[in-house]
Amino acid sequence: MGLTGIQIFKLLPKTNCGECGVPTCLAFAMALAAGKAELDKCPYVSEAAKEQLSESSAPPVRPLTVGTGDYAVKVGGETVMFRHEKTFVNKPGLALLITTDMDDAAVKGRIDKLHRFQFERVGLKLRAEALALKDTKGDPAAFAALVNEVKGASQAALILMSDKPEVLSAGVKACADRKPLIYAATAATADALGALAKETGCPLAVRSGDGYDGLITLTQKLTGMGLKDLVLDLGARTIKQALTDQIVVRRAATKQIFRPLGFPTIAFPCEMADNLLDETLIAGMFIAKYAGFIVMSDLEAYSLFPLLLQRLNIYTDPQRPMTAAPGIYPIGNPNENSPVLVTCNFSLTYFIVSGEIEGSRVPSWLCVTDTEGLSVMTAWAAGKFSGESVGAFIRKCGIGDKVKHKNLVIPGYAAGISGELEEELPGWKILVGPRDAANIPKYLKSWQPR
Repeated sequence: MGLTGIQIFKLLPKTNCGECGVPTCLAFAMALAAGKAELDKCPYVSEAAKEQLSESSAPPVRPLTVGTGDYAVKVGGETVMFRHEKTFVNKPGLALLITTDMDDAAVKGRIDKLHRFQFERVGLKLRAEALALKDTKGDPAAFAALVNEVKGASQAALILMSDKPEVLSAGVKACADRKPLIYAATAATADALGALAKETGCPLAVRSGDGYDGLITLTQKLTGMGLKDLVLDLGARTIKQALTDQIVVRRAATKQIFRPLGFPTIAFPCEMADNLLDETLIAGMFIAKYAGFIVMSDLEAYSLFPLLLQRLNIYTDPQRPMTAAPGIYPIGNPNENSPVLVTCNFSLTYFIVSGEIEGSRVPSWLCVTDTEGLSVMTAWAAGKFSGESVGAFIRKCGIGDKVKHKNLVIPGYAAGISGELEEELPGWKILVGPRDAANIPKYLKSWQPR
């Protein structure tokens, strides 16, 4: 059983330096006890304390990273079974399969899909992050050649797949600097692949044909060799059993703090369906329950985009709304005669409104006030988008120095604050804009200073 926050606090240096990211050692101890922080964030903890605390402070599902740079995929770190209990932490990585029996055109086509199917939403770039390279020939040279080709053409995170240790060794040595995931150690190959993972510092996947007991035996053996970054292939390739296995392993890790199963998992919808639509549905199941990596046989925009949106929604902290930074946003190179609009800082609202303003081709100033991530209607109902708060923001943000006129357009849903806002902003004319963002272009094209 893990230590309590007070027990952990007694082992910390009690400097309250704040270098760990929280203001006091007590707060850091509480975060460690809750599995929301990692011990190595404390620069002054003693080696003796590290040894005593390392087991208790680690998250139930060990975090690890595959890949480097912008495409690096961090998975694990989870502390709960259900998102509403706290939040899910690290979203699963989506990988596209490439095999050694594909010709150069097919390989380049797969890489092109990974790069081409990228989508902007609420200021975020949504995309698949990984390429799974699978050996189908048993030829180390051919596999290394494929790895080198892909490595030269893409910065994507790599998953290297083969049943033969010598093939994996050739592939890993060709791209060890990119920190690929080695797939997969079995009872027969654990010694060889464990040594390879330890030598290269790469994470290692584990696969067993003997159910949970076989996985436990393998993870205990590999951790005994000094390996910590492991990924579990739970083995099932039918929907019902795959879902059951994911739930059982997550429960064992988070509820029972059973360390031998406390690792991220990898799932293969590409081996569970014979068409992309069914494969996409299965991948959606794994996004919700609880895969760390999901390997797809193909990517198309119509199948990938819904998966990316589902992943975004599930792995967005429900207790922390996505927000835009408060401030003045010039859209379309506005000048001193351009319209001034105000909205909330709920991220989705900001991007919808700014997109409609940009689409109108009317240069404008968009003032984004802090509503703690609430939408206009919700913020207005909660008193966070009021005449007093919006007025104070407009006075302080400096928009009055950027325009000659004194016209402020407020959202139609907040028309009720117009009178109070005019009292807060003497000399300003408060104009009520459209209720729906889709009507902003028409409104702006007919806008005139008053």
